[in-house]
Amino acid sequence: MTMAGTLEAAEAAPPVESLDVVARMLKEHLGAVSVSFLITDFTGGSVVRLGSADSVETGERARRISLRGTLYDDVIRSQQPGVQDDGGGALVRIVAPVTNRGDAIGLLELFLPAAPGEHAMREIGEAAHALAYIVIANRPYTDVYQWGRRTLPLSLAAEIQHRLLPQSLACEAAQFAVAGALEPADHVGGDTFDYVIDRDAIQLSVTDAMGHDVNAALLATVVLGALRRARRAGAGLQEQARQADQAMRDHGRGGYVTGQLLRISLLDGGAQFVNAGHPWPLRMREGEVRQIVPEVDLPFGVSSYFYPSPTTYAYRVQPLDLRPGDRLVMLTDGILERNVKSLDLPDLIVRTCALHPREAARALIEAVVAASPDRLKDDATVMCLDWRGLARTQRDAATGADLADASRPA
Repeated sequence: MTMAGTLEAAEAAPPVESLDVVARMLKEHLGAVSVSFLITDFTGGSVVRLGSADSVETGERARRISLRGTLYDDVIRSQQPGVQDDGGGALVRIVAPVTNRGDAIGLLELFLPAAPGEHAMREIGEAAHALAYIVIANRPYTDVYQWGRRTLPLSLAAEIQHRLLPQSLACEAAQFAVAGALEPADHVGGDTFDYVIDRDAIQLSVTDAMGHDVNAALLATVVLGALRRARRAGAGLQEQARQADQAMRDHGRGGYVTGQLLRISLLDGGAQFVNAGHPWPLRMREGEVRQIVPEVDLPFGVSSYFYPSPTTYAYRVQPLDLRPGDRLVMLTDGILERNVKSLDLPDLIVRTCALHPREAARALIEAVVAASPDRLKDDATVMCLDWRGLARTQRDAATGADLADASRPA
């Protein structure tokens, strides 16, 4: 049972049945009594079991399994397989993480008649790794994976909002790890976050559109489309911001969007950012959290009130002091809204410093929800970045461990 064989067998099957192929291979090869895949839902706090393709009823709500206090939670947090064997002759349960580049897609769960040896555990790990690629490759062709992530029904605005987010909510490389989390309010407020990794830089953005519901989602669509279009054409931060502002002037119908754009060079480690009327970022360094106070420019779309067309408003690109070991937290004003002001955000960032950005971002969101006496009045979004520096350029895909490159400076 090889990685190549698993991928080939999955590709030969219809997209909706690719999970069944892996399950059958594991049953035949390891004698597993049952095999299932559990996908993480949109909240990040639950998983949903996906059965065989013919048992998935997309007309029904997915059954949510809370992660808190379970073996599933332990495996996702540690990214190490878990084995549960009571020694009483019952079936042995194995849960392995299905993860790609730090994005915790879900879990592979098997029940075996006996405890697996080292070789079998290695094969289970390889199957779980292959399963991550199988899910990524097949999810554009079927709604089954989207159905599995929807333990709560989405409004039209929420549907638009989720489609604006990056396909993977987390990414890990040797030089950095980044993750985002978003908790929609009752009436979606138009928050988005985005990131991309190129040969020479990583770029991130967090935006917050004015208003709620579909109107906010449409404004978010316009500004994020403009940012991506400019970025993909090779534009720098200032030009990206200008085009986002112009798009809002042309199509925003008098609305506006706050935003923060960040670029970190993978050649020299230099960092720059643009702040368009957005909440200031927080940086944790050596256990101390400080707010980064930028030069604040106008939100995208507001310039039309002060600078009539065709005058162009010039956004300022500012340096950001970012050093190896720093954690940077970017957020939206839903985190800072009045009914959650009792939350000590810097203290929480310190207390979650040992967590992976994926888990830290989720912990921050959960704390905001818990601190709110009522339902959130605005979306709450967090983007967490760990900057490790340029001394490390490779990582072990199997373990996630960083590999030092002595030829690169620290």
